[in-house]
Amino acid sequence: MSVESIASQDVAACAVIRGTFDRLGDKWSLLVIKLLSDGPLRFSVLKEATGGISQRMLTLTLRKLERDGLITRTAFPEVPPRVEYALSPLGRTLVEPVTALAEWAVVRYAEISENQQSFDRNARSATKAK
Repeated sequence: MSVESIASQDVAACAVIRGTFDRLGDKWSLLVIKLLSDGPLRFSVLKEATGGISQRMLTLTLRKLERDGLITRTAFPEVPPRVEYALSPLGRTLVEPVTALAEWAVVRYAEISENQQSFDRNARSATKAK
């Protein structure tokens, strides 16, 4: 395999990874995935549980996750209409790594915060010294 073909594969892989991380790294997607990990929920329950998301943003987030195949939307033929959202089999594969990342962030929060404060102090000191 040539260096050029390896490089082009790496670039393509990075684009796929970056696109996936961009979609999952927005403000609401991981929270919605976490909420749905306990089972199907209606739109109104998701809206209340997320605390602060607008109806439009929740709709966009759900559509994006459905488009990616991470959640399913089931509309029941009832009056009034009832719609439930659930993790798809693909979406369920995300729960473990997302939970592990969240646990890492909680455990490392103090260390990260300390590093940020130290960096900010050093940056201010360097600016004042000029």
